[in-house]
Amino acid sequence: MEKEFKNCQSCGMPLSRDEQRGGTEKNGHKSKKYCSHCYQNGEFTLPNMTLEQMKDKVKQKLIEFGFPKFLTGFFTRNIHKLERWSK
Repeated sequence: MEKEFKNCQSCGMPLSRDEQRGGTEKNGHKSKKYCSHCYQNGEFTLPNMTLEQMKDKVKQKLIEFGFPKFLTGFFTRNIHKLERWSK
């Protein structure tokens, strides 16, 4: 049985917040691990992105959504533990 994740295992976004309800696998099924921003057709949308680049991107998005800048470090502190980056 495939594990269900609450958050994207690439960027950490709650999958419930993804307007497409998750990325897609090669077979067209919804990904249970990754959001539509990070993963399409069974591949990462930005395959060469580094962990640090992802943290910066997520911080920027949080600021765009109105989060105080001082909180962005709190929200990105565990990105390195997500499945994509823990290998």
